[in-house]
Amino acid sequence: MDNLLVTTVETIPGKKVVKILGVVKGNTVRAKNIGRDIAAGFKNIVGGEIKSYTNLLVQAREESYNRMVNEAIGLGADAVIGMRFMTSMVVGGAAEILAYGTAVKLG
Repeated sequence: MDNLLVTTVETIPGKKVVKILGVVKGNTVRAKNIGRDIAAGFKNIVGGEIKSYTNLLVQAREESYNRMVNEAIGLGADAVIGMRFMTSMVVGGAAEILAYGTAVKLG
């Protein structure tokens, strides 16, 4: 994973894309739980960050990112360009985090 370059831009200074290997992606679906919901209810009253939800989303982004990177490594990629995150609601209380980009070989 250390040698794979992941970037949100389409070009890498000093490098040339010699082959596009395809779109790579990683996703995870996470749900809220009753303990977090109770704490969130209190935060809605007094205001402030809901740290349990923040941590849940940080873990979900990390997991989806790692799955994307592993898919790129499996294809023999040198880099993933145009990397993005996307979030969508799956059902009430559950959200999908998707990491995606284009796996490429560099020359």
